[in-house]
Amino acid sequence: MFPEHATSVEPLRSCSFSQFLGFILLCSVNLLGCCSEQISPERCFVVGPGLNPDIVLPVRYFIIQAVDSNGENLTLSPGADAFKVKISPLNKQEHVRIHVPPALDRKDGSFLARYRLYGTVLGGLKVEVLHQGVAVAKSPYTIHGPVYHEYCDCPEEDPLVWESTMRCPAEEPQILKDFESFPAIDLQHLRQEVPRRFANRGGLVHYAIINNHLYRRTLGKYTDFKMFSDEMLLSLTRKVKVPDVEFYINVGDWPLETRTVDVLPILSWCGSTDTRDIVLPTYDVTHSTLETLRGVTNDLLSVQGNTGPPWVNKTARAFFRGRDSREERLHLVSLSKKNPELLDAGITAWFFFRDKEKHVGKAALVGFFDFFKYKYQVNMDGTVAAYRFPYLMLGNSLVLKQDSQYYEFFYSHLKAGTHYVPVKRNLSDLLDKIKWAQENDARAQKMAAAGQMLARELLQPSRLYCYYYRVLHTYSGRQRGRPMRHADMELVPHTLDEHTAACTCTRAVHQESKEKDEL
Repeated sequence: MFPEHATSVEPLRSCSFSQFLGFILLCSVNLLGCCSEQISPERCFVVGPGLNPDIVLPVRYFIIQAVDSNGENLTLSPGADAFKVKISPLNKQEHVRIHVPPALDRKDGSFLARYRLYGTVLGGLKVEVLHQGVAVAKSPYTIHGPVYHEYCDCPEEDPLVWESTMRCPAEEPQILKDFESFPAIDLQHLRQEVPRRFANRGGLVHYAIINNHLYRRTLGKYTDFKMFSDEMLLSLTRKVKVPDVEFYINVGDWPLETRTVDVLPILSWCGSTDTRDIVLPTYDVTHSTLETLRGVTNDLLSVQGNTGPPWVNKTARAFFRGRDSREERLHLVSLSKKNPELLDAGITAWFFFRDKEKHVGKAALVGFFDFFKYKYQVNMDGTVAAYRFPYLMLGNSLVLKQDSQYYEFFYSHLKAGTHYVPVKRNLSDLLDKIKWAQENDARAQKMAAAGQMLARELLQPSRLYCYYYRVLHTYSGRQRGRPMRHADMELVPHTLDEHTAACTCTRAVHQESKEKDEL
């Protein structure tokens, strides 16, 4: 993290992406350094994993920071079209489709540039960043080839190299906590007990990864959501050699393992204080990461450029829209009707409490990005943790989060009162918390910015891959017995067409050459 009064641009030239995110936070909450009208292209800087050919992601991305002629980082938007990004193959003979949408204006002086490759570029890429036709920072940037696309099956054989390249954190507190109950995992015992105890509890998928191939069988009636775990595990194995491992993923809503003795390691998308499941990033954030720029609009990157008007122009009320998946949500609507000057809440779909619809009413659907027209967002549990929470944290509104026994993989990094405002489960203090935010506008804005910046770091796509890998790696180190493909397991194929599967993997060539030399 940079010192509080750091303003020079030069020390940032070699900073890590995480350090850069921290630096932007210091700038974004220091409103005294208001933006200048004049951008200095040569003083701006560009940083992020999208400039590293070895970081393979569904959508690559990097940050452009606007800097004025005095060397000060802009902290307000200089205009949505301030920067133009052009990306093309260095070798003009290579014809690869590259989707480069306009850079997202994050309205804090920084822009998020994204691009998706639809083929591997062997000769490398040229990345041009321009401001009014003038090259920005060290543009054009050369990304040396090969630059692999998402569907290229070309895993890095050395996981330590991959983790270093991805800048994976040294440890994840939630993973350490989750595995405290599992110093050893007896695979034979697991195979016997999991079907006996949980086969009729919704949906489980029994996976094995052997020689980086994915195999599975399903248990239970409701296993359609296996498509989400399939696609993420396949995507991971295309990028790094995963250790041989055998495990069960719960694809239902509720975490399963309630025992405190003879506990079984079930991987779930949601955890709770009453269960011992090992938590993975939710199906929602992983699927949206995989499908970014392919028709999905509410993803972890796009939301960063659609956070509504500047803070000063937002409506100073709390906002909520959602379905009737928990009774407290109905109580929230009742509070809204009695206190419209503080809260705007409505139920948009009825399923669980249809007998209450006539009394409570049905609100019109509101586009998610329009939520951020309001300064305060109420986050309430659904059937389990509300999976909108990551997206709300990435906006520039202050999140008022209902106390809950449920949690997602990243919650342990967040601090109540620093990154969000905690609200009692029965909502008895919600109105007081909204009034506090209205009366302490500067503090509320600072808390919203702190939460947003931490979420940008924790929820960036590269971090999700690191988390999945670290869970499987930790699990594999505790296995007792040999992971295996069972007779009733089917191979999960990389479902690609001939075009997307086309890939020349030089890593595989190098590995094969090395093995021949050893022979």
